[in-house]
Amino acid sequence: MSEQLTLTPRQRDDLRTIAAMIIPASEEYNVPGADDEIIQADILATLGRDTRPVAAALDHLARLAGMPLADLEPAARAGVAQQLRKAGGVPAATLVRVVLQCYYRDDRVLRSLGLELRAPFPRGHVLPDGDWTLLDPVKARGGSLRRAT
Repeated sequence: MSEQLTLTPRQRDDLRTIAAMIIPASEEYNVPGADDEIIQADILATLGRDTRPVAAALDHLARLAGMPLADLEPAARAGVAQQLRKAGGVPAATLVRVVLQCYYRDDRVLRSLGLELRAPFPRGHVLPDGDWTLLDPVKARGGSLRRAT
């Protein structure tokens, strides 16, 4: 069985449509939607091993819609997306994860969140100290975990 390496034009149109539904543009925050050309290009360029499950989710969407999702009336799309959310399984979760990861690494989105445009390493991001007592129940279980050597 050969691995699907790219999305078909129909799948790319449906990806753009569902991505806009997952994260619409916001004028209030001056950020694009996930259907933005740059974000879509990033998704397509980095799909890699996720191509098959994403294609499966997009094909499932088209089957639920009875046509390409992009061709469906906008008012009917939400119902189809809801059906995918309920019955799409791992492929649907993969589709959403891919859209989110590419969206939240876009420079415009990072700027709108007040984040510095840099890789998280080697400097890292400082996290505030949390409530370490939340781990007490885990520690109280004793040696149920394998000790590091």
